[in-house]
Amino acid sequence: MQESNRGNAIVLLIILTLIWGTSFILIKLGLKVFAPNEVGALRVTAAGLFLLPAALVRIKELTKDHYWKLFLSGMMGIFIPAFLFATAQTRMDSSVAGMLNTLTPIFTLIVGSVIFKIKFRTLAVIGIMLGFVGAIVLMFARSGGELGSINVFALLIVIACIFYASNLNFIKYKITDLNALTITSTSVLLISPLAIVYLLAFTDFTTKLNTVDGAWKACGFVVLLGVMSTAIATFLFNRLVKISTPLFASSVTYLMPIVAVGWGLLDGESLGLGHFIGMAAVIAGVYLANRK
Repeated sequence: MQESNRGNAIVLLIILTLIWGTSFILIKLGLKVFAPNEVGALRVTAAGLFLLPAALVRIKELTKDHYWKLFLSGMMGIFIPAFLFATAQTRMDSSVAGMLNTLTPIFTLIVGSVIFKIKFRTLAVIGIMLGFVGAIVLMFARSGGELGSINVFALLIVIACIFYASNLNFIKYKITDLNALTITSTSVLLISPLAIVYLLAFTDFTTKLNTVDGAWKACGFVVLLGVMSTAIATFLFNRLVKISTPLFASSVTYLMPIVAVGWGLLDGESLGLGHFIGMAAVIAGVYLANRK
């Protein structure tokens, strides 16, 4: 990373930590009224509408080859994870979801190695193994922190992390000729019609909005999630990827669990020893994998 970009990268990293660390509590608040598929679709819809003006201006920069790349990027980095996280959080606390999301840098390294031929180091292998041990502990940790049967819904977040990591490498190495705002706005433009049609035609979203108490408030939380955590944060993240490395960019997950856990505790969630042991192992694994 060039020294001139280091300061900007650190600032972006801090802003992203605060925004994305808040995502999990916003999903939880939206789920109080809406089904997970409705939360996911509304999140993508809000992001698409917010970025529409920017997308319409920048779509003229695209070539035919860009369209499939940006659609794939939008599906991997936004659309599919939005539904996976919302579904997972119907059976787990928001703070634990934030902890598991810390696996993203580890999968970033694995995807980069397998697909883009980035070489593993011994320390990175140790970090990957430690991170996966921590993830397994988190999957088995119950609401009180003691270990019990595995929470299969945690696997949805693991899958979402794999999609995030794949998209991160894809942007860095396969979409090199577009800037961050063009990538973000046009990729969301390409996927948002799917979310809008699904939300309005195949869910009970509009009915709940007019009949369920607190629906407009919950809708506001999800719209905020879409605008801040999807639209704005994705732009900032893509910018961070452009001026740094995929692994540095994904290291936002070092600090993000602190914000997620803080919001969870304020909302009455309880964490036990198992949760903190798992989170410590994951973060230590990410550190070792990322260490130069």
